[in-house]
Order: sequence, then structure tokens, then C-alpha cells
Amino acid sequence: MTLLILGLALWVLPHLFKRLAPARRASLGDRGKGLVALLILAGVVLMVIGYRAADFVPVYTPLPGMGHLNNTLMLISVFLFGVGGTKGRLYTRIRHPMLWGQVLWAVAHLAVNGDLASIILFGGIGIWALLQMALINAAGPWQRPAAGRGIKGDAMNLVGTLLLFGAIAMVHQWLGHPVFEGTYY
Repeated sequence: MTLLILGLALWVLPHLFKRLAPARRASLGDRGKGLVALLILAGVVLMVIGYRAADFVPVYTPLPGMGHLNNTLMLISVFLFGVGGTKGRLYTRIRHPMLWGQVLWAVAHLAVNGDLASIILFGGIGIWALLQMALINAAGPWQRPAAGRGIKGDAMNLVGTLLLFGAIAMVHQWLGHPVFEGTYY
């Protein structure tokens, strides 16, 4: 569990650095970006290793059929991750699409995982995303982006979402966590 918590800290703290200490972050220049990226990558590696090594400590039992909710929320989550990249109509209408995608990702995983390690990992990242949005919102009003590709961008995002969701499902299947069953416990 220690590696999981350390990994989560290495994810959260570098991400918050720009918001909590903007002058210090700016003074580091490009070197700071590389350091932040390295710390975040180390955090991801430690979270994966720590999560997979953690003992199963049950906290709650997910309700039957939550796998369907998980899959639906994950499709929406993956779609939200792509909103900024494809710059469709939703790009100008949703503030923080990636962070909202992260919150949905966390909720989706908490719906099907009731163990302590899952609560720490998914709950921690979900709370981080909400905190990140609050800090960004407190920094100033949203400057709505200019129109992007329109509906074409959203269509490209939908195709990419389906392909990426299929790849994610295959990786989960390979790891022994089939995503197309109604119940995952």
C-alpha cells in the first residue's frame, strides 16, 4: 500500500505545483516541465505496481450489475478526454473536459471496486481532479476557446473513443478483469 500512496502523491503534487506555486513553477522553465513529467511518470508506475501488489481489504460490496454503469461512464470518460484534442462543438461548451473525464473514470471504478486500494487510488485521483478544477476556477474566469472543427471534431472524437475503449477493454481482459460482464466481483 505504501507504493500506491507514494505513487498517488507523485501524481497529485506535481500536477498541483503549477496551481499552488505558479511563480516557482514558471521560474523553472522547460527544465521544470521535464521534472514534473518525470515525477508524474514515476507516480503512474508506482501506482500500478502498488495497486497490483496491495492486499485485498474489502470495504464495501459493489451492487450487482455495476459493470454496465462502469462501461457507460468509461465511454463518456474516454470521450471527454478527447474533447480538447479534436476541438469539436463540445470544446467550446465544456470547461475542464479532461478533469471531468477523470472524475467519471474514478466514479466508474469505485462503482465496481470496493476494496481499500481501489478507494485510495480511484478516490484519490477523483478528489485530485475536483481540487484541480476548483483551483483553476479560482484563478480566474474561463476564456471560452474559439470554435474548432465543429461537429466533425466531435465525430472524430467518437470514433477515437470507441477504438480506445476497445483497446482499454482488451488490456483489462488480458489482466484478468473482463469489462463486459455485469458484475465484476
